Amino acid sequence: MYIRTTTEWNMTGPITISTLISKPLAQVWDCWTGPEHVVHWNAASDDWHCPQATNELREGGAFSYTMAARDGSVSFDFTGKHTAVVPMQRIASVLGDGRTMDVRFAADGTGTLVTETFEPETENPVEMQRGGWQAILDRFKRYTETLPT
Repeated sequence: MYIRTTTEWNMTGPITISTLISKPLAQVWDCWTGPEHVVHWNAASDDWHCPQATNELREGGAFSYTMAARDGSVSFDFTGKHTAVVPMQRIASVLGDGRTMDVRFAADGTGTLVTETFEPETENPVEMQRGGWQAILDRFKRYTETLPT
């Protein structure tokens, strides 16, 4: 099995995904940052879920989202620390494995644009990672749009 070196990994550049959510910025921000909401949307497919979430929304604050297969066969904690928090605009973080992630929120005439940029990991193909992260973002959109404004 071939695993890319850190140099090769960095050459791929960051992955960026986005979605436009038909809800006001303040509501989208709350759904993204509130652990009581995260547990409802943070999974890439229906056979996974997020049974537990914590989020200290401040610079230096930690977050932890438990990702688990619904059949109980596997779970892991997705963790990190926030390096910048600009309310209703941006959250930058360093993940538990040292990669960076940046999430931006922008009011748009028809709702809120959420753009997420992250460094890929080295174990899975970039397109697979992009697809998984986009699936989670799409679930976030569906969840947030079902809530009353």
